[in-house]
Amino acid sequence: MTEFSVWAPERDRVRVQIGRTSHELRSTEDGWWRVDVPGTGPGTDYAFLLDDSDEALPDPRSLWQPDGVHGPSRVYEHGAFEWTDSAWTGRALPGGVVYELHIGTFTEGGTFDSAIERLDHLVELGVDFVEVLPVNAFDGVHGWGYDGVLWYAAHDPYGGPDGFKRFVDACHARGLAVLLDVVYNHLGPSGAYLDRFGPYFAGQTIWGPTLNLDGPRSDEVRRYAIDNAVSWLRDFHVDGLRLDAVHALSDRRAIHLLEELASEVDSLAAHLRRPLSLIAESDLNDPRLITPREAGGYGLHAQWSDDLHHCLHATLTGERQGYYGDFGSLPALAATLRSAFFHAGTWSSFRGRTHGRQVDTLTTSGHRFLAYLQNHDQIGNRATGDRLSATLSPGLLACGAALVLCSPYTPMIFMGEEWAARTPWQFFASFPDPELAEAVRTGRGAEFAEHGWDAQDVPDPMDPDTVRRSRLDWSEQREPSNARTLAVYRELIALRRAHPELTDPRLDRLRVEFDESARWIVLHRGELRLACNLGAQPAALPLTGEVLFSSGPGVLAEEDSLHVPAETAVLLRLRSGSGSGDAGRR
Repeated sequence: MTEFSVWAPERDRVRVQIGRTSHELRSTEDGWWRVDVPGTGPGTDYAFLLDDSDEALPDPRSLWQPDGVHGPSRVYEHGAFEWTDSAWTGRALPGGVVYELHIGTFTEGGTFDSAIERLDHLVELGVDFVEVLPVNAFDGVHGWGYDGVLWYAAHDPYGGPDGFKRFVDACHARGLAVLLDVVYNHLGPSGAYLDRFGPYFAGQTIWGPTLNLDGPRSDEVRRYAIDNAVSWLRDFHVDGLRLDAVHALSDRRAIHLLEELASEVDSLAAHLRRPLSLIAESDLNDPRLITPREAGGYGLHAQWSDDLHHCLHATLTGERQGYYGDFGSLPALAATLRSAFFHAGTWSSFRGRTHGRQVDTLTTSGHRFLAYLQNHDQIGNRATGDRLSATLSPGLLACGAALVLCSPYTPMIFMGEEWAARTPWQFFASFPDPELAEAVRTGRGAEFAEHGWDAQDVPDPMDPDTVRRSRLDWSEQREPSNARTLAVYRELIALRRAHPELTDPRLDRLRVEFDESARWIVLHRGELRLACNLGAQPAALPLTGEVLFSSGPGVLAEEDSLHVPAETAVLLRLRSGSGSGDAGRR
């Protein structure tokens, strides 16, 4: 017997349809409807009928959608899965390295099970966290996952709920923690039936409807989001969540949804006796997100630092279009390396106003900011989805990797970056509705046409070839240039683990020197120095010591100087009594 329940406070009648038979649900004062149906259990397909309509709708809290988001839901029992990770104690974020991947394009198979086959590569690389792009159910087979409409159900083409649990279990068996990307700021444009059941929606965006977080009857809507987060962490044994675009959450309550969520997750972590992490993506440059609740903040554990990405990208590529306009100089890069945000109550030319708030580098730990050279957004939202490896030399790629991995922040690597993958990562979707598919296709082309692109050069998001092009080619690792880049990443991560100076998150301990004209930059990390020559000519730096790492040949450490070839990164341990190298600007 199974109890079927659904929140539908504005409906006069609710039935659950099982096969050809429907069963009436009983209403309660809190807007919930419930009924026990004998002879049902795991594997039973069901759907809800509202009022006198015969339209069968999936359960808003469905755990399994084997026939897609428009089909019936299937009863799933969390307790039936046999976990093997009882000894897993989790991973704390400080000192860790994150690896971001998309299940559908990480492997040729594009499933949870095929992804398991590549986990040993991540162990050998040295990462600690696997961050998985959204796996909630969305319309179609292929997509980024940010168009999810049934948040509790793991996407069935990837392997469904059992497949995701097998993936998490396999990660834990290898010592890898799992972070899951979740989207609470909007739902997708196809299959979002929540408003048929109750006042779930507050408005509409170009991406889909937004949640009613602070209007009438919003208490249960907030529970819908918070219970979903708790379910991923508790029932799927996930170790943390990356919260997509939290700046787009519209919540005017005294206690913001993020603060309420952080409180519940901390309580769950105490019960599970393992650390759970909440990591925000935010366009606000507001450190209050990661400020403890005791100090008046929201109490999230970390957030992405897009400013640092923009500084690195613009510095290495020379691009200055759009939001890269304020970035690209070594002074900007140095300032952002020291304090996470470049726009910190300062003028943003892209926004046409001042933006952001300063980070207190004396009290804020650097591990609370994720640093990255590339990520899914910054690659996939380019017109052709081209990676840095399409334009940068292996030397500059190595310099960028060294700056991220030797920074006081939590480094994140995007899948394939570690071997300079040549495969692009493009925007793709597979909406079955031909009108919606055409709207996405033409909208994507028009967006980039405004910036001078020929629409014919922008990949068709609905073309299956766009997905195929975006899948990693694992055979590339065997090619000499790719193998050298992979060796650089492995060595840098190993050095990060070996030397506590490189995992020290204290921002007030970091000093940065640079020479804009000569194009070199030096990070002071205790007794270690990371020197990166980004220029086209060799540079002589006032540093002496033992070379622990160099990304290329020709490095010469003399008694009074370090000679660094063009486009080369060097990690040096200072000799006792040597100078600090204060010749450049700080």
